[in-house]
Amino acid sequence: MLLILGIMAIVLTDLGIKSVIEKADPSEFPKELEGSKGFIMLYRNHNDGFPMGILKSRPDLVKNVPLAVLSAVAGIFFWIYPRKGYWAEKIGACLVLGGGISNLYDRLKRGYVVDYFSIRFKKLKKIVFNLGDICIFLGAGILLAAQIVESVREH
Repeated sequence: MLLILGIMAIVLTDLGIKSVIEKADPSEFPKELEGSKGFIMLYRNHNDGFPMGILKSRPDLVKNVPLAVLSAVAGIFFWIYPRKGYWAEKIGACLVLGGGISNLYDRLKRGYVVDYFSIRFKKLKKIVFNLGDICIFLGAGILLAAQIVESVREH
């Protein structure tokens, strides 16, 4: 049950932040996140494509591919959910699902994903993210690492 609450917490937190960003005056952005000493900048970006605007000319693809991927991840999650162990896979899937559901909601409801922060570090400063993106990235990394560890153990 904790894992499902985790998914819901990610979705609600990200959508809440996006709502605040969307309601704010666009002329306020970009601006520094208070207390970050310039390390994190806030933006109000609308991304109607995949990350960095890829395939924004194909809105049908941009909506259907994430839906298919999330369906597959949800299937995997609910297959391993009742099993003992598999904690890395469960946590990774939760992160991917939470972030993916939030971004998919944006795509289906708004027609674009709201991206709102950038980390001012080397090449990362050119990319604007949201919490959902970070969760998807971390979750996918955890799932990949779990598969690598499993593969090494088998050989």
